Order: sequence, then C-alpha cells, then structure tokens
Amino acid sequence: MQINEAEKFYIRGKFTTLKEPAIGGVPAQRLPAVIKTVSDMLGTIEKNGMDAVIDYSRKLDGWEGKDVEISAFDLAKTGDALTPVLREALAAGAERTRIFAIEQREHLTDFETEILPGVVVGQKYVPVPRVGAYLPAGRFPILASAFMTVGVAKAAGVPTVLACTPPTSPTGGHPAVLHAAYLSGVDRAFAIGGVQAVAAMAFGLLGEQPADILVGAGNAYVTEAKRQLFGRVGIDLLAGPSEVAVIADDTADPELVAADLLGQAEHGPQSPACLVTTSRSLGEEVVRHIEKQLQTLATKDIAGPAWRDYGTVYVAEDRDTAIEIMDQLAPEHLELQTSDDDYYHQNLKNYGSIFLGPWSTVAYSDKGISGTNHVLPTGGGARSAAGLSVARFLKPLTFQRIEKEATPRLANYVAAISEFEGMEAHRATATLRLERFTR
Repeated sequence: MQINEAEKFYIRGKFTTLKEPAIGGVPAQRLPAVIKTVSDMLGTIEKNGMDAVIDYSRKLDGWEGKDVEISAFDLAKTGDALTPVLREALAAGAERTRIFAIEQREHLTDFETEILPGVVVGQKYVPVPRVGAYLPAGRFPILASAFMTVGVAKAAGVPTVLACTPPTSPTGGHPAVLHAAYLSGVDRAFAIGGVQAVAAMAFGLLGEQPADILVGAGNAYVTEAKRQLFGRVGIDLLAGPSEVAVIADDTADPELVAADLLGQAEHGPQSPACLVTTSRSLGEEVVRHIEKQLQTLATKDIAGPAWRDYGTVYVAEDRDTAIEIMDQLAPEHLELQTSDDDYYHQNLKNYGSIFLGPWSTVAYSDKGISGTNHVLPTGGGARSAAGLSVARFLKPLTFQRIEKEATPRLANYVAAISEFEGMEAHRATATLRLERFTR
C-alpha cells in the first residue's frame, strides 16, 4: 500500500515520503507453487469426494476423529469452555452485527414501477439458497468472522449456512470459533480446514447441495482455492493481507495513531500500514511512538516486520492532497483523526470502511463490536468494490410485465434494432406480437 511512480502522476498536490517500505510493492504475490498445489487438491477432491477430504485432513491437520461434523448438541455446548466475559463479548458482537445487517436488509427494498403505459418493471430481492462460510482458526482465531459471514447470511434470509473451521485438536474445532458460529445461527458446522474445506462445500460433499457462495477469509491456499472455484460458485472477495491507513493532522494524538497502525500490522508480517498527514512533526512523532510501542508489544515479531517492510508515511501539503493520496491507495480500513473529519468524509471515495474521529478504531469493527462488516476489499480493490454485506447474499431479480396496449411502444424499436444487427429471430419475436396486436 504505497504510491508508485505511475500513481504520482494523478496526484496534483505536493507531498513527500517520510517513511518508505523496505520491501513494498504488492504483498502476498500469488506463488506458482500455491496455485499448483491448490489445483491438484481440488482435482483430487472432485474425483475422490469425501475420502479425499478426510485424507487431506489427516495429513495436513492431524485429524483423528471419525465424524468431521460438529453435532447440534456439541455445538450448543461450545460456550461451556469459555469464560463468562468472553461469552458476553461474543454474544454482544453477534447481536450488533445482526442488527446492522438487518438494518441494511430493510433498506434493500423490492419495487415495481410503470415506466410506460402498460410496461411494468421492477425487482425483488431473493436470498441465495446455500452459503459456505470458512472460519479461520490459525495463530489468531478470528472469532468475529462468524458474525460477518454466517450471521449476515442468516440476516439476509439464507435458508442453509454451512461453516467449516480447521481442527485445533485431533478430534475437534476451536470452541470459541464454533461458539461464535452457533450464536450467529449456523445450520451445520464441520471441523475441516484449508482447501479441503472450501472444496467440500463447493462440491456438495457435506450432505447438502453445493454451496452457492463461499465466504470468509483464509490463508493463501484457501484464497487461491476460492479463486479457482469462482464461476462454479460465487465468492465474497479475494482478500489479501489486512490493511490500515490513517489521515491525521496536527490535532491528532500520535500515540493513538501509532497504536492503531500497529493494531492492523499485527495481523501478519505482510500487512501494510500507512499514515498520510498534513503535519511533518506529527508524522515524525507517530514513527517514534511506533518504535517505542514495538519494544514491549507481545506480537512485535509480526507487527515489527510488517511496519518495517510495508509501512509508509506521507506528508501532504494540504488536506486535498491527502485525499488524493488516500483515494489512490484505496485502503481496506481508513481512520480519520483530524480537526475536520466531516470534510474528509464528504470527499473521500475509495476505502473499504471508514472510522471517524479519535474515539473510533478499526479493532471495534474487527471484533464485531461496532456492528459493521470486516470482510473488506484489499490491494486497491476498494476503488471498484465494497465489502461483504447482506446484499451479497441477496439476488436483485428483475421482472417485467407488459400489457397488450404497450406492444407498439416496444416492438417497433426492437424490430428496428434487431434488423440492423441481423438477428432475425429476435426481430420475429417482436413482429409476431405486432401482427397479433393489429388483428
């Protein structure tokens, strides 16, 4: 997440670079070895079915259990292994994410309208039948992922939502991840990880028809599997390493800005963090605070390399230049900590989700506690796409109802266009109706 030479051409204002990334470029490039491994696995699983899924689970995840499905009884009891404080936090996150998703759903309204006498058109929103959600549980089990995928799909009215999460023991999945799925309303849950999990959902190997959409973050192999399966099934997006960017001026608290940048750098050693500021002194202070905080940060082995290799700081001459820089970067998460957040909010166009003011932080959304979805576009994808929402699980199906008296207003034009194109059969569908209309 940096401004390259080509992008500098589109930024009219002046700016300087206070911190360059040590590596930079596009992080997490797709590796040929990953592509081939995933392709081989998908082919094997499609050919050999559930036997191949179990075989990969044993080889790659150390699975020793008999049944990969978590029973409804066991799923309901997953909260027993958690502390009351964590259970309360998960319940709050699941409920707030559900409330926001339901509010989104209520603003997606069916409609019909008569655009010409006798020509009625409209659309209605219909949920997809089946969703497959992948819930990661690696070094950092992202507990809120179930809220954003399973919970939002159920809020959209999806009848069947399956969830797969990697086994964290020879016979079971992560209890907190599974409890979050339970609170989110999952229909069936399975202790399967990696490529074999998304393949099982996509190929219909789990006692259900194939999933219509695969959602949820994962490692490079899971992401590549979703890419290769796209077209056969729908997907949410191809998310890369988590990103954060902050626009701050001389009114910002450098310690808070530094903490928020490290908060996302902590996701992985390739997670970019960027500060765009109109104050060089503020930028220098933020860099100093980052180095200070890294000294005692428990995850400095992750956040430190991420900041060193992919972190950037730009000093813009004014707020409009800061906006131009940020719209080029199109970050996944964008925080505003300025004296005029409203101005930036009104003029910025490219970001996954925005966090307004010093009392907002990306972590509130990451953990599902503020209600908005944290499955967001990365790698500049926010220039053209938005994050996961209730709308992704709904199909806006259009319809039209034409009355006889409207025929001349439509058929004559269709006949003229079809004749020019040379599409005689199209022309006939219109002219035959014209003939019947005049009888």
